Amino acid sequence: MAIALFDTHAHLISDDWDTYRPKPLTPDLPTPERPNYSVTVDSLIEMMDANNVERACLVQRGHVYGYDNSYIIDSAAKFPKRLHPVVILDTQDAATPEVYRDMVRRDGVCGFRMAHTRPWILDTAWMSSPAAMDVWKACADLGTPMTIIFYQKQLSYNLPLLKIIAEKFPDLPIIVDHGGMPYGMTQVEVGYAEEDGEEVVMPPPPDFGIDETIKIFEDVPNIYFKFTEINIERLMAENIRPARIVRRMVDSFGPDRLVWGSDIGQSMLWSYQEKTEMAHSAADFLSEDETRKFLRDNAARIYSHVS
Repeated sequence: MAIALFDTHAHLISDDWDTYRPKPLTPDLPTPERPNYSVTVDSLIEMMDANNVERACLVQRGHVYGYDNSYIIDSAAKFPKRLHPVVILDTQDAATPEVYRDMVRRDGVCGFRMAHTRPWILDTAWMSSPAAMDVWKACADLGTPMTIIFYQKQLSYNLPLLKIIAEKFPDLPIIVDHGGMPYGMTQVEVGYAEEDGEEVVMPPPPDFGIDETIKIFEDVPNIYFKFTEINIERLMAENIRPARIVRRMVDSFGPDRLVWGSDIGQSMLWSYQEKTEMAHSAADFLSEDETRKFLRDNAARIYSHVS
C-alpha cells in the first residue's frame, strides 16, 4: 500500500471575500489584490482524500491575508484531526508572544511561521530583535514548531544567525521553508533578479550549493528542511531530477530531518495530484524507510503534539 502523505505546506485561499478580506502585512504596504483562484478548505480535503494525504499544515498566506489568520483557524476547526494551522504574526509587536500563546490554547494553532515582509530589504530585526526573540521563546515554551522562510539574498547572513538561535533553543523544532538553499529560489525572486539585470546561475550537482549554505546545520539536529514545489520548479528549470537533491540532503543530514510540502495555494503550476506524484518521485533514490520518513513520519513526529 502506498505511503500516506503529510503535507506540511498547504495555503488556503477562500472564495468568500466578504468574510475573509485581503489585508497587507503592514500598514505602509498596499492591500493585496485578490488571487484569480481559490483553494478552499473543502476543496483541499477533497484533494487530500483523492491523493492519500492524511494530514496537512495550513500555512498562513501572508501576502494575501497579512496577519489575519482567521481563515486557516476556522478551516482547521472543521477538520481538527487532519488540518493544523501555522500562523504568521508581527514579530516586532511586543504583544505577539501572548497573542500566540492564546491562539495555541484557544484556537488549536500548531506552529508559527516567521517571514520577512520585504525580501529586498536586507536586515535581521524580523527574526532576531528582542521582540522577535520573545516569539522564539514562546514557541520553545509551548513546544510548537517554528517555520522560517528566507529569500535568496538573505542566505549568507541569515543562515549563520539561524544556527545561533537554533542552538539557543535546542529542543525547538525549526523547519526551513524550501530548504534554505539556492534551489529554494522562487520564480518571483528569479524575476526580480532578471529585472535587475542579474544572471541567475544555479550551482551544479552533485553538491547543489549545499556546502556554501545549509551544510552549517549538519550538527544542529533541531533544524529541519522542507522540500516543496518551489524546489521542484527550480530543479526542473535546470533539467535536474528532484530525487538527486533529496538523496543528497538525506546523505548530509540523515533521514529524519526532511519533510515534504505541496505549496498548494501559492505554487499552482501543477495540480495537487501531480504534486503528490512528484513527491513520491522525489523519493526514488531513498529506501522504503527513508521514504516513509520524508513523506510522512518526520512531519508526524514534529507535529506529534497535535496528533
